[in-house]
Amino acid sequence: MSPTRTIVHLLRHGEVDNPRKVLYGRLPGYHLSERGRAMAQRVAETVAGRDIVHLVTSPLERAQETAEPIAAALGLTPVVDDRVIEAANVFEGQRFGVGDGALRRPRAWVHLRNPFRPSWGEPYRAIVVRMLAAIADARKAAYGHEALLVSHQLPIWIVRSYVEGRRLWHDPRKRQCTLASLTSFTYDDDRLVAVDYSEPAADLLPAPPSKRTFVAGA
Repeated sequence: MSPTRTIVHLLRHGEVDNPRKVLYGRLPGYHLSERGRAMAQRVAETVAGRDIVHLVTSPLERAQETAEPIAAALGLTPVVDDRVIEAANVFEGQRFGVGDGALRRPRAWVHLRNPFRPSWGEPYRAIVVRMLAAIADARKAAYGHEALLVSHQLPIWIVRSYVEGRRLWHDPRKRQCTLASLTSFTYDDDRLVAVDYSEPAADLLPAPPSKRTFVAGA
């Protein structure tokens, strides 16, 4: 008897309107930019023909706004799941611009003592546990079909690193998880058989910043 194939897509949200370059983390009130909405629409057009029967989103505005055109294209009602939320971070609400960032203040340095955990935010292992649980439930809900979860860069990259056997501490500049990208896990029954990555909105991506801080998240 041949195995039953199920695919779970992890979608990073679109670009956020954040002109002050604040590390917003889980803070409310951060919405998609005009370009971010265009990215979400592009993803909706890309997945419209797929066999997606279950749609999940982080509770944060930027994720729910990314899910809106996808829900419309697929005729689905998104399920809000706290387990796919952005990672917690002690630097939420602070700026990290060159020359005026939070890391220039000595009181912030205590939070940087252990990059392997990391000491400035939610432990990587905790992120893996919650993301794997959300993926498992989505896989059950979409068994034999496909599910799509709208989440955030760090949780997506960390759970991908875990299933692919990489160390969890890393250089954020090397994450393969651009805005509005899809990281897709393919299962045959309960066995993960492939991890694929695609960028439906690659042509809409902004030019990369010249510098990024290693505590930044989106």
